[in-house]
Amino acid sequence: MALHTREGGLVLPNAWDGLSALLLADAGFEAAATSSGALAATLGRPDGRHEVSRDEHLEHARLLGRLTGLPVNGDFEDGYGDTPEAVAVTVEAAVEHGLAGIGIEDTTGDPVRPIRGFDDAVDRVRAAVAAAKRRIVVTGRTDNFIQGRPDLDDTIRRLTAFAEVGADVVYAPFPPDLDALGAIVTAVAPTPVNVLVSPADKVLTVDELRQAGVKRISLGPFLYAGAMAALERATKALAAGDLAAATAGMGFDRIGELIAGAKH
Repeated sequence: MALHTREGGLVLPNAWDGLSALLLADAGFEAAATSSGALAATLGRPDGRHEVSRDEHLEHARLLGRLTGLPVNGDFEDGYGDTPEAVAVTVEAAVEHGLAGIGIEDTTGDPVRPIRGFDDAVDRVRAAVAAAKRRIVVTGRTDNFIQGRPDLDDTIRRLTAFAEVGADVVYAPFPPDLDALGAIVTAVAPTPVNVLVSPADKVLTVDELRQAGVKRISLGPFLYAGAMAALERATKALAAGDLAAATAGMGFDRIGELIAGAKH
């Protein structure tokens, strides 16, 4: 939690496998996170539809932490449970697997009714906090904006309630603009606010987000998407017969060096 409350907060990049986590550690990042979207994509499954199991995500998160020695925050969708009690079980399991943080969303996994009712959402965060017992950082997240519910008032109401029941960090991916982000930061203060890259209208710099009062900046699936874009370019080059362009990636010596430095 100290990384969130210090001056400047932290940038929390998201890994998707062992080597990506090792690259983050080698670059000097002080913590890492999983990405439910990236993890699901590596398994060929959709995100946010309960198609990745709690146990799969727990083992994935434990691997990232074991290889790097970094604190790992788990992007654990809706807490892998239909009830607040099930969310509490997930939090306890995350503690047992050595995670440093866990995110609990107000999503349902149902595209017809993607966001849970207010009371249900708050009860789930309350249960997560009670189970955490300050052993793990709990992030309460509402997905209003990315689920087609551009209601800033309801978003602030939810995040404020999450903070009031003890969430250590709160989070609403892609507020529409900097003014909306500022309103969120002010409403929940002094609870730290996480931002996924930036507001929806403009990608800001890390310094600009810090000046807006953001305490944690996460990357979600975007580093993974960048890596996949590079792979797509390479496959297109290969299909066109350009072997040089298709094989111009990281050398195996560098890969071996990173793996040799893993904690194991």
